[in-house]
Amino acid sequence: MRSKQKILDATLGLIAEGGFEDVTIAAAARAAGVTRQTVYSIFTTREDMISEAMVGLVFAVLGGIRESADRAETPSEFVVEMIVSARNVVRGEPVLNTLLHSGNANPLFDPDVVDRAEPVARQFLDGYIERNPQFDSTLFDGIERMLIRVALSVILFDDAQISDDDGLRAYLRRWLCPLLF
Repeated sequence: MRSKQKILDATLGLIAEGGFEDVTIAAAARAAGVTRQTVYSIFTTREDMISEAMVGLVFAVLGGIRESADRAETPSEFVVEMIVSARNVVRGEPVLNTLLHSGNANPLFDPDVVDRAEPVARQFLDGYIERNPQFDSTLFDGIERMLIRVALSVILFDDAQISDDDGLRAYLRRWLCPLLF
C-alpha cells in the first residue's frame, strides 16, 4: 500500500508541475522511486492511475467546500457559498489549478464533464437537505447541471466584478438566487 500512495502522490505532483500531458507510467514511477513494473502491478493504465489520484484529491478537498457551504442559513446562501468555496479550492490547490488551463488530457474540457460532475453536485445538495430537514427538498430538484455550469464559468472566467469573494457572492445573490428560489 505504501508504494501505491507514493505513486498517487507522484502522479499529483506531475499534474501540478506540468499538467496531465506530463503524466506517464514511467514518469510516475521515476517520481515515486519505484519501477514501472510496480506501477503496472497496481494500476492497469495511465488513465486509471490519474483517475484514482484525482478522485482522492477531490474527496479530500470536498470536505472544505462542504464546511464552508454548511455555514449557510438558507438554501440560496448554501448555493452561493458552495460556488465561492469551490472557486477558492480550485484556484488554490496546485493540482486542481491545472484544470484552469486547456490542453490535451485535461478532463475539465471533456465533453462529458457535466455528466461526471452531476453526482458530486447531487451529493452536496442531498447532504444539505439531510442536515437541514426543515427545508423543502424539492428546492434543489434538477438544478445540478445548471449549478455545475455556473460554477465552471466563475472558476474559469474571471472579471473585475467577481474577482474577489464578496464580489462573487454579490453577483450570485443578484443573478443566480432569484432564478433558483
